[in-house]
Amino acid sequence: MKIIFVIGAGSFIGGVFRYLLSQFIHTKYIHAIPFGTLSVNIIGSFLIGIVFGLAERGNFSNEWRLFLATGVIGGFTTFSSFSHETVTLMRDGNFGYSFIYISASILLSLLATFIGIMLTKLF
Repeated sequence: MKIIFVIGAGSFIGGVFRYLLSQFIHTKYIHAIPFGTLSVNIIGSFLIGIVFGLAERGNFSNEWRLFLATGVIGGFTTFSSFSHETVTLMRDGNFGYSFIYISASILLSLLATFIGIMLTKLF
């Protein structure tokens, strides 16, 4: 039961940060491509790389890893929003933007995760 509470608390925190950051970016960069969600997914990928890199070094207990990775970062990232926004772009006929959005989301998120893991090996 403790683990469920830990993950739930982390998800709450991550979800609130996701909303605030996405709204901030959406108001600053109005465009057909949803840059708020894209930014959240890239940042989340980077952070999960750091968390798992540090966890591999034994820097976190299992509870902290679950709180940070499954809870906070899981609540922060927005893959379901990404999927919905991609379908909306396609439905609206913005196939070029949808391709850019899909490509950028996947490639930049993978790169961010890799960089996060590599940074933990340097420090």
